[in-house]
Amino acid sequence: MTTPSRVVLAASTLFAAALLVVGCAGSPGATPPTSSATPDDSGSASAPPAEDDVEAAWLDDGRMFAIVTWGSSTCVPIVDEVSADGQKVTVSLVDPPSADGEEKACTADLAARASVGGIPEGVDPTKDVEFVVTVGDITDDVDLDGNSALTGTPGSSTEYAPSAGWFDDDGAVLLTWGSSTCPPIVEGVEEQPGGATVTFATEDGVCTMDMVPRATVLGFGNDDSDDDAADDGEFVLTLVGGNLDGTVSVMRG
Repeated sequence: MTTPSRVVLAASTLFAAALLVVGCAGSPGATPPTSSATPDDSGSASAPPAEDDVEAAWLDDGRMFAIVTWGSSTCVPIVDEVSADGQKVTVSLVDPPSADGEEKACTADLAARASVGGIPEGVDPTKDVEFVVTVGDITDDVDLDGNSALTGTPGSSTEYAPSAGWFDDDGAVLLTWGSSTCPPIVEGVEEQPGGATVTFATEDGVCTMDMVPRATVLGFGNDDSDDDAADDGEFVLTLVGGNLDGTVSVMRG
């Protein structure tokens, strides 16, 4: 049975790195991002941390990262600047611009939002990475464990394949690629041993022909088990609908 209450919040963050030709090679996160959000407020698997907490996840086989923050679902921060000194990555997040150039009005909810960017060249995703994240007046750091299974080279061309990574024991970020004007909308999540089926709404509008990364935050919590999803061996997402049909293993960090 589909259980939308196990979807924490589906917040899609979009890069402005629009590629005019779908499928052409390019380095992920090579241009400044913009973002929009499509929250799913049908329920929450757990209480969110404080607003000044940050988490991180691996994406795109180690070529990209997601920084998860908590705040308004309609004002998802975007990655402004990224730099690295060895295995220390400094990330600056800024508020998304409004369409008319005025200050954007934000809802007063507290949601998990994923901001995605490219891992700088020289960083080794198979080794531990420290992220130092600045959001407005707040600076926090988060450690992300290296993963020997990550074979992507930071700074190299993406393969535009879906990917996913844990940011805590019960939360993951799903990265998909597609039109910036038609972000994925989660209709429901059904958990089963070793994974979950994520069902997306069918887009019936007109979509632009660009190709951008879209990050969706998902929460999991099996009511019949005390085990955390991230600690239970391989966890595979089965994507259904929204032109996203396929399977994705959630990467550990």
